[in-house]
Amino acid sequence: MNTTELVDAVAASQGIAKAEVRKTVDAVFAAIAEAAAKGEEISLNAFGKFKVKDVPAREGRNPSTGEPIQIAASRKLSFAPAKALKDKLNG
Repeated sequence: MNTTELVDAVAASQGIAKAEVRKTVDAVFAAIAEAAAKGEEISLNAFGKFKVKDVPAREGRNPSTGEPIQIAASRKLSFAPAKALKDKLNG
């Protein structure tokens, strides 16, 4: 499912105009992204948690030449589903 399909599904289920739903969905995603950029944890009840994790610098290999290369430290966003969502996925 992509953003357009999500907007269509919410608009159909709630009887709201797609333009209004699109603004709301975009605002939700923007709020999640902004909180993640600040390093905050985003917890959505019955859905899951988004956490920012620090990945340390490490040494890797260039796949084409086999030469060692340095991979810079970075941050990544991870998602851990809530128990309710896991239960729904697993029947």
